[in-house]
Amino acid sequence: MAKFLNTSATTYYLEELIKHSSERLYLISPYLKLNDRIKELLEDKNRMKIDIRIVYGKSELQPAEASWLKTLDYVRTSYCQNLHAKCYISESACIITSLNLYEFSQINNNEMGILLTRLNDTEVYRDAYEEATRIIRISEEVKISLDVVNKSPETNTPPETHSHQGLTTSKLAEKWGMNRAECNQKLCEAGLQELNGKNYFLTEKGKQSGASVKKGQYGYFIVWSADLTL
Repeated sequence: MAKFLNTSATTYYLEELIKHSSERLYLISPYLKLNDRIKELLEDKNRMKIDIRIVYGKSELQPAEASWLKTLDYVRTSYCQNLHAKCYISESACIITSLNLYEFSQINNNEMGILLTRLNDTEVYRDAYEEATRIIRISEEVKISLDVVNKSPETNTPPETHSHQGLTTSKLAEKWGMNRAECNQKLCEAGLQELNGKNYFLTEKGKQSGASVKKGQYGYFIVWSADLTL
């Protein structure tokens, strides 16, 4: 029988689901920023050579997550456009929840979810598993690379000799010791960018600060000066 989960219960059973997986593990979440405990469990499963698939739905994978994922040989990461589902499933259990695989959500948000098992909730588990595999099929696998070299388009100068190496908003937030949402808010309050709908746009003041707009694999994003202060 399905079990209702609140925020703390979701976190607990998610850890249990990962811990007890022995064949496969699918983690589907729009936002991806893992806490140390989840990373430790996934590293153990990677050593056991279990098939692990992580699907996320935002265009920018945070540098810290990319660096960590690069070290795992048996974890495949995919990007799914317009992903909003949060589903964590192994060969024996499944959690469907509002909780993103995001450290901030696990600590600060009020979440709900349900726990299903293959043994006791056979039909629902099967439907959830089939939908999870469909999402994986339509997702675009991401090759995690740390070989990123930033060069000035005007001078072709390597970053170590250039005084304004660019930082994404996520990297800037990490440098300032805050989450991305807080960083975006501060940048808006400073008049460096503005929110229009769901997207942030660079202002004239932002351009004067040394920021620029770049085109990535999944769309445009702002690159800020590493020397930026508020």
